[in-house]
Amino acid sequence: MYNNLKVLYPTHACEEYLRSIKVLEEKMGFGPDSIPQLEDINVYLKQLSGFQIRPVMGLLSLRDFMAALAFRVFHSTQYIRHHSMPLYTPEPDACHDIIGHVPLLADPKFARWTQELGLASLGASEEDLNKIGTLYWYTVEFGLCKQNGQVRAFGAGLLSSFGELEYCLTEKPQKKPLNLEEACVKEYPITEYQPLYWVSESFDKVIEQFGQFAGKLSEHRGFSVRYDPYTQSIDVLDSDDKIEDLAAEISYNSTLMSQAMKNLKNNRQ
Repeated sequence: MYNNLKVLYPTHACEEYLRSIKVLEEKMGFGPDSIPQLEDINVYLKQLSGFQIRPVMGLLSLRDFMAALAFRVFHSTQYIRHHSMPLYTPEPDACHDIIGHVPLLADPKFARWTQELGLASLGASEEDLNKIGTLYWYTVEFGLCKQNGQVRAFGAGLLSSFGELEYCLTEKPQKKPLNLEEACVKEYPITEYQPLYWVSESFDKVIEQFGQFAGKLSEHRGFSVRYDPYTQSIDVLDSDDKIEDLAAEISYNSTLMSQAMKNLKNNRQ
């Protein structure tokens, strides 16, 4: 699997994935002959994005899986598909989770967006939760984006399957500009290659689009939440005091950013 994927990555994978997988090969021993220990991966991820990989025996419910993302925890299975069927596994395996997901979870921007998906799921109705899960499927698992005039894959389901990674950029499947309102209610197959892929205008654009979409979901549930990295807990912003504390933190960070930009400008002169 790894050898076949490596041939396709330069022409099929997004830039963020290419940068990350190179570092993982150099520092973590990613390669065709070994699978890094989750403990070692966690030490690496903690330094870059704060995410942690937690082993799980099998599939979780959608709500449990998404809720864990809100705490920067990604659940990973530990079994490996049978060597006679490298193109197929009935459920996510170590190849999918480690090769597909870990490299982009090491990217701070992508990791923050993945967490936002989890935060949006907290307290969501079943209808909204299913919409979030569908968007996760079409983006985090099977997302495409435009980079330097070319379409590239950032979905883990594509980046861990050399068969579908090659297939997704051919003329066979349908490709549509990413529309979250439309995509979130579109059914998808789970046992065959996707007949439809949603293409974002850029890697950043899909993050921006989901931020707007999450705002609408927040109105549905009637409250907003945020993750506190100091206590690794979720704050429900349901009082004036909590909102004032958030405003004070934003104000402090804005002042800090302005001073940093000023210092950078002075140092360049």
